[in-house]
Amino acid sequence: MKVVGAGGTTGAGRARFAAVDVARGAALVAMIAYHLAWDLWFYGLVAVDIPFDPGWRAFARSIAASFLILVGVSLVLAHDAGLDARAFLRRLAKVGVAAALVTAATVVAFPQSFIFFGILHMIAVGSVLALPFLRLHPAITALVAAAVLAAPRLYSSAAFDTRWLAWIGFYETAPDTNDFEPVFPWLAAVLAGVAAGRVLLDTGLRARVAALAVRGRLGRGLVWMGRWSLVIYLLHQPILLGALYPVALVVGERARAEQTASACRRTCEENGRGADFCVRYCDCALGTLDAEGLMAALDGAATPEQDARIGEIANACVARTLRESPAPE
Repeated sequence: MKVVGAGGTTGAGRARFAAVDVARGAALVAMIAYHLAWDLWFYGLVAVDIPFDPGWRAFARSIAASFLILVGVSLVLAHDAGLDARAFLRRLAKVGVAAALVTAATVVAFPQSFIFFGILHMIAVGSVLALPFLRLHPAITALVAAAVLAAPRLYSSAAFDTRWLAWIGFYETAPDTNDFEPVFPWLAAVLAGVAAGRVLLDTGLRARVAALAVRGRLGRGLVWMGRWSLVIYLLHQPILLGALYPVALVVGERARAEQTASACRRTCEENGRGADFCVRYCDCALGTLDAEGLMAALDGAATPEQDARIGEIANACVARTLRESPAPE
């Protein structure tokens, strides 16, 4: 069984631990799993509202946090002997170009919710902002990370609601976007990684982590993914979306109907109605809209006349559901 060693250095003082590559590879696997679920939702192949479901949202945030923590750890490992400006700028340029490609592609694919400051943008900006902390005592860095995490909870302003300023993190209402990791609070994850990397190098953990060996195909696969993370990030979504598209054409109609019904019930319950009321109201409203050929108008392309008719149907179904609701005991 082949063993991939974890330790070793690349250049003067630039340590590379296979354990970090494994962690990055595992984060990529989790990200691909989430994006597969998101793509299934996008094509209407599942009824669960992936972007709004609390469990899936928590999963997505944990993935983003893990990537940013690893950015901080990697910065410390890469520049332990001092900042290698050429290597840093080369890596920063690659991430910056990749972030720009993501923005350009999503402007075309999702013009109303394009990614203007996603995980790659945060990695680029966070890498620069973290530089002053690379050689500080980890306790100081951890305190600053805590302050960054708390800052947007303590202050916000509608002046930051535009895309031009929302990326800082002090917005009241975030712009519509498919991926958003603003500087505040997400810089906290990068700084937490810097503090962890500093602890790793300044204590006996360095030798222990360096001694870890990666065995088997799974381990080697994760190491490979970790070392090609940027390429995998850029390619995996076009591949997933392309592979699922023909499936969506064949079996997507029924799932899209279930997805629409689920969204209707969720919105209804958020407006203070009971679950039983919302089930019957949505059955009434969506059934009538379907019978009158107005389902497509729900996607935002409705004419004023269609909007008026949709409002009439909604009001009629509310009244009907209230009439048919059982009287409280």
